[in-house]
Amino acid sequence: MAERRRATIADVASHAKVSTTAVSKVIRNAYGVSPAMRERVNAAIEELGYRPHAAARAMRGRTYTIGLMLPHIRNPFFADILDGLMEQLGGTDYQAIMIQGGATRKTEQRAVDALVDRQVDGIIMVAPLASKTRLEEVAKGTPTVVLARHERSAVYDAVFDDDETGAELAVQHLIDLGHTRIAHITHQDDSVARAADLLHKIRSEAYERVMREHGLADEIAIATTYYTEEGGYQGTLELLARAPRPTAIFAGADQAAFGALAAVHESGLSVPADVSIAGYDNTRLAALPNIALTSIDQNGALMGETAGRLLLERIEGRTSAVRFSVTPSLVQRRSTAPPP
Repeated sequence: MAERRRATIADVASHAKVSTTAVSKVIRNAYGVSPAMRERVNAAIEELGYRPHAAARAMRGRTYTIGLMLPHIRNPFFADILDGLMEQLGGTDYQAIMIQGGATRKTEQRAVDALVDRQVDGIIMVAPLASKTRLEEVAKGTPTVVLARHERSAVYDAVFDDDETGAELAVQHLIDLGHTRIAHITHQDDSVARAADLLHKIRSEAYERVMREHGLADEIAIATTYYTEEGGYQGTLELLARAPRPTAIFAGADQAAFGALAAVHESGLSVPADVSIAGYDNTRLAALPNIALTSIDQNGALMGETAGRLLLERIEGRTSAVRFSVTPSLVQRRSTAPPP
């Protein structure tokens, strides 16, 4: 069976009995198109199943695509960000293209370059590893919103969580339960940003500050691994090997907390009877009854929705920089309780 020929703009013009210029104006939502003309052209587009070629749209100045760069796709919190972004784009002509940046600055740069080469109209970068200088180089050519970095820039917008407050909520919660031997699992990566702009550094420093403020400086114990299940697992084994072992662990991400849960159980201990565990992100998995993880909620859907809104504003011509901070909250579940 012969493959059906793809409809062209000329086909649409012929079907609607208008010029190709008129069809082009409707597609571009250009000024000066009458409602009747728009209705006829859109009806023809619908009947013929016409889709403009991305390359052709790019030549006219816009592709109606947005690039979303994630470090990886394993973290369930990123799904919340994507949900919020798609909600924001739902009433527009824009589609999101997702790409994985990877664990190194080199792979991340290749991913961003790929988006730029495909002439996306804007880019949202989630927790990028690149330097501020590099981010601004990209943003000067393509409208950009950076999510989960705290630095100030006049060139791109920033959406982030108040990570200091969130970490303080988690540690204070464990102290209020009566814990004094509270440990922390933090993250390491290939980033060249200032420590004060990186979420994991901010959370770790807030943990140490709250511990010192409560006279618990001698109880500070940090395992530097990764915000992954494997990192949380290895970090927890390291912390449990200390004497005396901690009675509570604050993991800087839910993913690491999931690994911590596994390590505690495999060590012959139970949560929370022997060790309380708190995470960060309040992912949907954390709320599952068999996990019931106490976690810090930073509203990933709101972050994704806001990043999308700000990016569309950038695409439409806004040049002033915007910084949007999400206020976190504590969600207590069964993984934390008073110490034994």
